[in-house]
Amino acid sequence: MRLKTILVTVLVLAALSIVAYIATRPDEPKVADTRLNKPLVDPSAIEKAMKLRIADAGKTVELTRQPDGTWRVPSYYDFPADFSKLSGLIGNLTDAKLQRLVTSNADRISRLEFKDTKIELLDAADKPLFSVTLGKNPETGGGRFVRFGDEPKAFLSNLNAWLDPEPKNWANTELLNLKADDIAKIEVPFADGGPIVFSRAKKEDPWTADKTPDGQRVKADRISTVLSSVGTIRFSDTNALDDANANAAAAKANERLFKLETFDKKVVKIVLGRKPEEKKLKTLAPTADGKTGPAALGTIADLLKKDEKKDAAAPGEEKKDDKPLAPEFETVPAGPVFVSVAHSDGATAPVNAMMQKRAFQISDYTFTGLPQKAEEMFEPAPPPPPPAPPATDEKKTTEIKTPEVKK
Repeated sequence: MRLKTILVTVLVLAALSIVAYIATRPDEPKVADTRLNKPLVDPSAIEKAMKLRIADAGKTVELTRQPDGTWRVPSYYDFPADFSKLSGLIGNLTDAKLQRLVTSNADRISRLEFKDTKIELLDAADKPLFSVTLGKNPETGGGRFVRFGDEPKAFLSNLNAWLDPEPKNWANTELLNLKADDIAKIEVPFADGGPIVFSRAKKEDPWTADKTPDGQRVKADRISTVLSSVGTIRFSDTNALDDANANAAAAKANERLFKLETFDKKVVKIVLGRKPEEKKLKTLAPTADGKTGPAALGTIADLLKKDEKKDAAAPGEEKKDDKPLAPEFETVPAGPVFVSVAHSDGATAPVNAMMQKRAFQISDYTFTGLPQKAEEMFEPAPPPPPPAPPATDEKKTTEIKTPEVKK
């Protein structure tokens, strides 16, 4: 019996030891996430991506890669995307790294404000290659909390990027970009005297004009500013082609046509116009009976009665002549500047295709900085150099004749 008791005691102690070991043994070391200290997005995902999707504040924009490698903005009239802006965002994603795992706790994750701010890269079948949701910024140290897909993990990244969900802001605003050194001829329109054509045979040659005033020459720096204005054009906004508002209609009635010709005989026509500033007679305020305009003055009989009262001076008072009221005018500001571009390359010129989609507005200073008068394009020519003095022999030789001796 004693041996049996000992065996039972040993077995019980062994069982208790196993239970105590299991209860008190240390946790297995956690395996660090392999994505830590690596770029936020894998470069291979960027290479395979056919679509970039950005969402923020309830808005979404998508950019799509074309077979030739360029990107477009389908939701903004399928315009070419601004490649510099796109590459800047991609650079921010590849430069950013995951610094640490913040939490895997669902309650803590919910406090990091992961809402609808998201960046996604998708393949040709719209399957996500990369999907990250951005949370709030940490209170100290900078960076951004991020979460991949639906993973129950929140990380801290040193990402520093502003997400723009407006499709228009992703469109490449460049309509024309001609180098001044490539321009051989430019026609500048003027209201008085018609257009003037400026030309040069080679880029290093001085500019000449077909209507140069006597004693004048072409002002080279003015030509340079004109080429910069009409040869490099970016749009600021667009309108529908059939937009019939007063600004668009008045702009066509006040157009200026500039023609550029390159040394390789390509011709580009740039048409700019805007509704000019105008002054209008102020509309009279409505009377108590609701009449406006000339009707607010009353009938002719009413006006005559008013004049009779004015003419009738009170006893002992000298009659005073009323000063005529000067009309009041209000200034209606000039409308936006519209531009239209036509390239001689026809269907192969991207700008021609864009002109078929929308009407383009440009900045005011592009238009207002252009010359309004022909004399702005010329300056006094320097006086001709004085004539060279006639050439003279510095050394004169004297011929000495030997007298003849008579024999």
